[in-house]
Amino acid sequence: MLQEMAGNEQKARIGARSQSSCFACGPDNSRGLRLHFQRNEDGEMAAEWIPESELEGFRGIVHGGIVSTVLDEAMSKVVAASGAKALTAELRVRFRQQVPSGCIAQVRGWIDSQNKRMTKTEAVLVSSDGSELAHAWATFLALKYPGDIQS
Repeated sequence: MLQEMAGNEQKARIGARSQSSCFACGPDNSRGLRLHFQRNEDGEMAAEWIPESELEGFRGIVHGGIVSTVLDEAMSKVVAASGAKALTAELRVRFRQQVPSGCIAQVRGWIDSQNKRMTKTEAVLVSSDGSELAHAWATFLALKYPGDIQS
């Protein structure tokens, strides 16, 4: 009985979270990143990002957790655009260079493979000169109850 109640509470929390309050892309989250993704000609989801100094871990360098969040969001957006209702199950990030605050960067995410239950994705964060700052790989698993998440 308690496990069932906890499961129902979890479903309510997942379903109640609106897109507009998302930390990464929500326009109504005053503390969020407010990333705006669009599908590019290659079918990738892409956004421009200028990280603010408040996101630094060390002076002038954006915190790695924030960089990971941005990469995860790009992959999440491309999974959602494919029509899948899935959540990140595994995330791996390779930091290739320091990500400086105040500089323009572009994040792109794409799907590597997809089946009924699992979607494998990649994303990159590149500087304005085209050099790769970070690269990520993620596995998304389809929700058991797709009505649990709102797009």
